Formats: sequence, structure tokens, C-alpha cells
Amino acid sequence: MAIRAVLFDLDDTLLWDERSVEEAFYHTCQFAVAQTAVDAEKLMQAVQDYARQLYATYDTYPFTQMIGINPFEALWGHFKAGEHAEFRKMEQIVPVYRTAVWTQGLKACGIHDEQLGAQLAERFMSERRARRYVYEETFTVLAQLKEQYPLLLLTNGSPDLQQEKLDGIPELEPYFKHIVISGDHAEGKPAVSLFHHALSLLDIEPHEGVMVGDKLTTDILGSQRVGMHNVWINRNDKSLSASIQPEYEVRHLSELFSIIETINKKQLELNSK
Repeated sequence: MAIRAVLFDLDDTLLWDERSVEEAFYHTCQFAVAQTAVDAEKLMQAVQDYARQLYATYDTYPFTQMIGINPFEALWGHFKAGEHAEFRKMEQIVPVYRTAVWTQGLKACGIHDEQLGAQLAERFMSERRARRYVYEETFTVLAQLKEQYPLLLLTNGSPDLQQEKLDGIPELEPYFKHIVISGDHAEGKPAVSLFHHALSLLDIEPHEGVMVGDKLTTDILGSQRVGMHNVWINRNDKSLSASIQPEYEVRHLSELFSIIETINKKQLELNSK
């Protein structure tokens, strides 16, 4: 049968999360420059490096990897929602983690000031929350697709943080018939269980859906595992993985219409044989 529903990833597919994070780091480091004349680029790199290192030392790390919560999200998320016991651990860990990351970043630049580290941790949280971006084509494409197909949002992450991202751009959520956040379930993308759950909500067979996302290892791999059509949105000309080959690759979401038309034509030809 032809395509009956379209599934979308959220971060860096519809929302420009990468820009939000980059700008939050930039403006937080500029605040630090005003206080100490620290080298902003050196501080940013030190903070990002230490964030990754420290994040991986916590016993919550395997869980966050599975659900899809990265070190920079832990620098501004609260993790108060979600039934997993690991979220309660995260809730306790992240305030200490944030201050430690920024304090250690300062130390790497020769500045020993835990009070400023705590200030920067708070500053980053507010800067990140103030920066909400969608790609220029997001609403136009969703509006056109919604006229023909039910849409489902399938995103990795913690329930409260992903919902906060959606609440920050309230026009986005109404386009979707269903919203599935991995933190509300036992596993995250690319787990087959999560994709099967999404398909069951839409009441479609795998080949009747198309998954659109920016990550080969989650969006594309997971959809391939269940037999769904898939489209890799590759805006920044990233290299393909040798082991994961998307069915289709695009630079702009507007290219989806011709791809869906191609899929439908191929299916029609098969049916006529």
C-alpha cells in the first residue's frame, strides 16, 4: 500500500536545537569574559570537553544513552518528570554536574572561582531556554503534509525536557496526531519496541509509514529495523556511515513531497504487476 503516515524526529529535524545550544554556550562564555577577561573560545571548549567526560562517569550514563539524553541537555534540564527511577537520580545529579562543569572549565583557563562557576551554570540554563528556533520550512511542510497524512512525532529524550521544547514553540504540537517521547517508554530509538509502538498508534503497517530524521544511528537505523521507509535529513553535508545507508537523503524538508510521491508510484507499479 501507499504511504499512510509520516513520522518525524524533533531535534535538528524540525527544531534547530544545534543552533540553540551553540548560541547558549557563546553568550554564557561572553558573560564570563565580562567578569574575568577569560578567553571565550578556550572556556567553551574546556566546558564542552569536561561536560562529556564527567557525564560519562555517572551510573545514569547507560540509561541516558539508551533514552537519548546528551551531556549538554543535562546542563539545562531538570528531569523532574518520567516514571523511570533513573530520572530521580538525574534530578539529584544535574545541579552538581552543572556547577562542576563550568567551574572546571574556568579552572582549565586558570580561573579558580566556584561562585562564578555556579553563576555560569545558571546563566547557561537561562540562555538555552531563551533560544528557540525552528527551521524556516518546518511549518510550511508540516501544514501541507497534514492535509494528506496523520503525523507522529517520535523523539528521544526525557519527558519534561522534550515537552518544554515543544511548549516553547506552541504552534508545533498541534500538527501531530501523536507524540512519542522515549523517556516515557522502556527504550529509545533505534529500539524496535519504540517504533512498533508508534506504528500501533497510527494503525499502519511498517511499509505504510516513512520516518524522517537527522540521525543515522537512531532515526534511520530504527526505521530500517522494522521495515519502514526512511529519509535522512542531512543539512550539513555529513558523511554517511558505512553500516547505515538511508533509503533517501535530503538537504531540505520540502524534498519530502517528491520522495513520498516516488514511494507511492513504486508501490502502484508493484501492485499492477
